Amino acid sequence: MQLRERGWSILAAAREVGVSRTTGNNWSRGYKTYRHGQVVGFVPALERLEVRRISPRFLSQDERIEIADLHYAGVSIRQIAHRLGRAPSTVSRELRRNASSGQRAGYRPFEAHRRATARRARHHRRRIETNAELRQLVVELLAQRWSPQQISRHLRRRFPGDASMWLCHESIYQAVYQPGSVLLRPSKLVPHKRSPLRTGRDHRRAQQKTDRRRPRFEQPMLTVHQRPFQPEDRSQAGHWEGDLIIGRNQASAIGTLVERQTRMLRLLHLPQRDGDALHEALKSTMANLPPALMRSITWDQGTEMARHLTIAKSLGAPVYFCDSRSPWQRGSNENTNGLLRDYFPKGSDLSAYSPEHLMAVETELNNRPRIVLNDHSPAEVFQALLTSPNLSACCDVN
Repeated sequence: MQLRERGWSILAAAREVGVSRTTGNNWSRGYKTYRHGQVVGFVPALERLEVRRISPRFLSQDERIEIADLHYAGVSIRQIAHRLGRAPSTVSRELRRNASSGQRAGYRPFEAHRRATARRARHHRRRIETNAELRQLVVELLAQRWSPQQISRHLRRRFPGDASMWLCHESIYQAVYQPGSVLLRPSKLVPHKRSPLRTGRDHRRAQQKTDRRRPRFEQPMLTVHQRPFQPEDRSQAGHWEGDLIIGRNQASAIGTLVERQTRMLRLLHLPQRDGDALHEALKSTMANLPPALMRSITWDQGTEMARHLTIAKSLGAPVYFCDSRSPWQRGSNENTNGLLRDYFPKGSDLSAYSPEHLMAVETELNNRPRIVLNDHSPAEVFQALLTSPNLSACCDVN
């Protein structure tokens, strides 16, 4: 935190103290915690004043922990002060000022330390807060959808001799992103956006270089460009395309798999939207297929397939990944997902559907004739392959 205050970047400060960039980001910005794919909490960023070395005349966090332990043990204030080498008035004032209220009443040392730290902080008012004329001008220009860079350049041209009316674009961004900012107001012509910025953001988004991003998946990853056949080639059976259809608030999902040649559909019941649940569902649904009908799976880059190497080992078939934002590379699966929305509307809670219901939907779609299969159904063509003496031979349904 001291290096960051001196202007060092997160990466440079992390390298200097010997931690990863991710750890530095977590310390500086905070991070969400997940369980089974769901957000269960948020660890706030480190308070710079809280980790700064302070004068010994102030109570430290260790001293506050000792005060709490002794106070709960029934030790008197004078005895606590004597053990700490502090004045009794210091201990008395600490217990009075920093005690919690409400249901969790009492003296809680870590919360007390945070309260004391917050009181030491000084709030430096920005120029845009103290200069009413400057603030009004910035508000008017933001309402006209000017960018902070345009406003900054305009202020220097309009007031060439008055530095008190200048602002750099970063100061404007910080004023917009500040919690409770008066600049967060929609314009008349764009009332659907609360933020005056053209991006529509009301908070700063973390930036990271592409070549420094930590991969979300087990390595190595195979892409569709490494498949042994072209996207339009459906002459060989056993190649599947998969994805998830997502329910309300991204909280539930159903896995979908479509065989590329026969358009055979298989649905995966997922109690949780994570890699472990998908792995178990794929094993129970696909492991009974003969090797000739389980040659590969093509999936998008969703995090539910993060354990693709484990899945490939369990199924005995490689997993290929599509390019980002390229759903046409799984054309059969995307088309089938559209058909499935008749049964599972967008915005519905998909966890309410039982495995038996999924099986009924799967059976109905697989027995529907398709023009691409010469009016045969996927179930008919797939069954013909299963009973064929040579599974590598393909039906003439290209």
